[in-house]
Amino acid sequence: MKKATKIALFSISLVCCCVFASVITTNIINKRNKNIVYVPSDNASYSMQSQTALRSSSKMQPVDLTEAAEKTVHGVVHIKSTVQSRTETYQEYSDIFDYMFGGRPRQRQYRTQPQVGYGSGVILSKDGYIVTNNHVIEKADEIQVTLNDNRVFTATLVGADANTDLALIKIEGDEFPFVPMGNSDDLKLGEWVLAVGNPFNLTSSVTAGVVSAKSRKIGIYEGGESIESFIQTDAAINMGNSGGALVNVNGELVGINAALESPTGTYAGYGFAIPTTIVKKVVADLKEYGTVQRAMLGIVGGDVSQMRQDERNSKVDFGEAIDGVYISEVLDGGGALASGIKEGDIITEINGKKVKTMNELQETIVQYRPGDKVNVTVLRDKKEKKIEVELKNSRGNTEIVKDADMELLGATFQEVPEQTRRQLNIGYGVQVSAVKNGLLKDQGVQRGYIILRINNQQIRSVDDIERIYKEAASSPNQELFISGVYPSGRRAIYAISLSDD
Repeated sequence: MKKATKIALFSISLVCCCVFASVITTNIINKRNKNIVYVPSDNASYSMQSQTALRSSSKMQPVDLTEAAEKTVHGVVHIKSTVQSRTETYQEYSDIFDYMFGGRPRQRQYRTQPQVGYGSGVILSKDGYIVTNNHVIEKADEIQVTLNDNRVFTATLVGADANTDLALIKIEGDEFPFVPMGNSDDLKLGEWVLAVGNPFNLTSSVTAGVVSAKSRKIGIYEGGESIESFIQTDAAINMGNSGGALVNVNGELVGINAALESPTGTYAGYGFAIPTTIVKKVVADLKEYGTVQRAMLGIVGGDVSQMRQDERNSKVDFGEAIDGVYISEVLDGGGALASGIKEGDIITEINGKKVKTMNELQETIVQYRPGDKVNVTVLRDKKEKKIEVELKNSRGNTEIVKDADMELLGATFQEVPEQTRRQLNIGYGVQVSAVKNGLLKDQGVQRGYIILRINNQQIRSVDDIERIYKEAASSPNQELFISGVYPSGRRAIYAISLSDD
């Protein structure tokens, strides 16, 4: 009996230990599974409060990104940009006295080295329009596009915008696979996204991560007119991903990958993408006008949240405002001044959309064109006030900026950015914004060149170029003598014949 009793007690103890171990194991599994996020199989939206119900449903499963990858990988292309070797002419003074007292400079020539770069692009439509980064195709003489099915095309440049680091190119054909455009405003922090591109020249690569932040400024672009309002993500982005797609779980384009933050030059935690709220507007302008129609509110200011922390602003009355854009200056000739916006106002909304920082304000305004009217909500004397503002361009009017694209010259032109004018100390000129196949390209003119004079006449607008071009085309000589300067300060003179001989 004693032996039987011992066996019974041992059996009971063993069962208790098994139950206890089972409870511990279950708790460990539950703790490990706390961070697993489940979504409905039809990708419907859900809240954190409903996760418990989702886990108990037999139809629920972990996030599946395979469909989004399959939808987008064929619409992302590999881009090879080639800058050919060319002979360039520059002016050189024998000494400082010749330069100061009007001595004649000597012209010297040198041969540049060819350069090849690689990046990514996203097909936006079945007729072959592709968006990429401006820095991917900058100065390129030849742009070669390779599709995911290994078909190779030569692309033409439609237009580019350095201020947003975007460019639009086109390949000829139809029925190309493309990535549908999504709305980056709908992105939430923590939402899963895919980065699709060609890192390290490896084609058709996909990485996954979450949205880490929105409206991020990292200070990588030069110039006061540059727009930075990035989507920050921890999806791995490396060299070659530039111009590639950032897509959501539905396979919709929500951003164009543009930069990475890294002490080594390779992925170290975060990448940055240009949101589609900016991409859509820039692409539409480049497609229709060849240059971006940039609207300006006409104010200078800063983030209330940051200005509060600066001791120099201790006397500024921010009222109870925590977020928003504090206006420190209202510019002459701008829409803000004409509408009655004042220094000291705090902008909190644009057309009902909350604005917490200057980055968000820029991202919102860049979606409009000169002549558009927006409702601006400001805090003034601690009271909310709504003001309608007609946006204007950099010239202080609402006219469309012309894109002169003379067929023979093969170039598009834009105003010289204000910062460049100050840097070079020039009061006039027109900048070459894109160079296509044509006479300018044949003579070695590169994008960024600022035309100061043509046939000894000052160039102050695109209209001046068109007028002088027509005069030269109908004259006996049919020649253009162009003088100007590059943003680096290097001066260059080009002689172009318009005759067919």
